[in-house]
Amino acid sequence: MALAFTPFWINLYTAAKLPSAWLAGVRVHSLSNTECETRVRHRWINQNPFQSMYFAVQAMAAEMSTGLLLIAKIRESGQPVSMLVANNRAHFSKKARGRLRFRCTDGAALEAAVREALASGEGRTVWVRSEGRDESGDLVSSFEFEWTVRGKKAG
Repeated sequence: MALAFTPFWINLYTAAKLPSAWLAGVRVHSLSNTECETRVRHRWINQNPFQSMYFAVQAMAAEMSTGLLLIAKIRESGQPVSMLVANNRAHFSKKARGRLRFRCTDGAALEAAVREALASGEGRTVWVRSEGRDESGDLVSSFEFEWTVRGKKAG
């Protein structure tokens, strides 16, 4: 029996398998069928010389919000599927300070990509977006990731 795919277990897994994200303070806050939210707080360990959060920490939190949603869709399919980030784009609009939340709401697009990859037997790509907002709700950064998915052959 597999462990429940909940924020608690995902955060525990992150500590063991993604230590840089764990040490930087990236945590999964919520995961549903349609969206995933990660959170990270500006601290000494994840700062840049300009008194704000280092861009790579924001990228980790954003990528995690998209990747976990994709993993959930793969798990729902019950089939082996490989996944990989092929490209990404980022835009920074405000200094990242305080507590940030990164939310991806592209569950339907990810589900469709997994379904199409499994039905066709060929790889599919899908662009998804994660927005990082501060405690005031202001947009701090936005990231887009191009995920590739491909069904794995049995054997």
